[in-house]
Amino acid sequence: MLDLKTLRLNPEPVRDSLARRQADPAVIDRLLSLDEEHRSCQTRVDQLRQERNQASKEIGTLKKQGQDASSQMEAVRVIGEETKSVEERMQVCEDERKELLLNIPNTLDSSVPTGKDENENLEIRRWGVPAEFDFEPKAHDELGVNLGIMDFERAAKLTGSRFVVMKGWGSRLERTLISFMLDHNTQKRGYTEILPPFMVNRETMTANGNLPKFEDDLFGLNFKDFFLIPTAEVPLTNLHRTEILEKEDLPKYYTAYTPCFRAEAGAAGRDTRGIIRQHQFSKVELVKIVEPENSFDELEKMVSDAESLLQALELPYRVVLLCSGDTGFNAAKTYDIEVWFPSQGKYREISSCSNCTDFQARRGQLRYRPEVGASTAFPHTLNGSGLPIGRTLAALIENYQQSDGTIRIPKALQPYVGGESLIV
Repeated sequence: MLDLKTLRLNPEPVRDSLARRQADPAVIDRLLSLDEEHRSCQTRVDQLRQERNQASKEIGTLKKQGQDASSQMEAVRVIGEETKSVEERMQVCEDERKELLLNIPNTLDSSVPTGKDENENLEIRRWGVPAEFDFEPKAHDELGVNLGIMDFERAAKLTGSRFVVMKGWGSRLERTLISFMLDHNTQKRGYTEILPPFMVNRETMTANGNLPKFEDDLFGLNFKDFFLIPTAEVPLTNLHRTEILEKEDLPKYYTAYTPCFRAEAGAAGRDTRGIIRQHQFSKVELVKIVEPENSFDELEKMVSDAESLLQALELPYRVVLLCSGDTGFNAAKTYDIEVWFPSQGKYREISSCSNCTDFQARRGQLRYRPEVGASTAFPHTLNGSGLPIGRTLAALIENYQQSDGTIRIPKALQPYVGGESLIV
């Protein structure tokens, strides 16, 4: 959520950001108009209350003196009616103002390049060299079915499309990747492991930025207005919602494995085959809560944290800086890490690392005290994938495939599977 006070004083950076996101900057004019009317109503209500108090005092004085106070009593009645009318209008303004604020995206950082879509993202660097095969590399889903480690047909029978049953080495590798990533993040990168609830309430989803804008992409439950989480970012960024942290409490680095649930309402027809884009998937998430002056340095470190996982697995990838038109709702700046998929002959997103500045903290009323006795401020929150299990497994299967259909197991994972090196 944006800071309304700052917006009143200097709306131009937000207008410019919206234009760069290809959104309508006119929403700012509507917001400021509602804000001005709301404040005008508040001023009028305060005036009416003063007039009512004064008239009430006069009524008391006149009655004590045995004089007629009917005109003053009529004045109090008229004041009461106007007060009610103005308060109702003020509430309408407040509700619409809040709704607009909840739906305006974060302000882009000046370092984000201007562009329309993913085709205008800026490549920053590459790591590793894509393997050259002396045979036509197969897609991960074909390999998975042939090896008997993925079953899409039975998953469709159990639930529907965009689900998979992992079997044997498929489920074993998924479990292995979860353990490997959590161990790596905690033991080598300094994160604290969390196991949060897999469903959250509406307040948590709103504070994170998923509601109200992305409700169609969520799985809601007919139980106490709960939602299945789309990512562990949601509970992790809300762990300290409404709290006041001290300076020495920061930075906080959290990592968590959770199943994730997404309706993918906005992605109809995309990646319908395989396990790239499913309604249920596993992911290990990275979240940071840091002081504002350090947040962009922390973003670079988070990207490095996610890269280190792919390097350990020896999977070729590239890092791209997202342009304005491709940057997500909550983010001020985002890097995507894209891993190489041989069957497609291109890099595909496997991790997205974002600095959300104070956008989420403000929505969740998460504060910290920069100095003893100082006024509170909003910390910055960051999130990134470290990493999604399904996509990592898909990339691993494709990059480590052999001509006979077997799959080599990366050296980093072999200690987790009893030293075995091949899936047959």
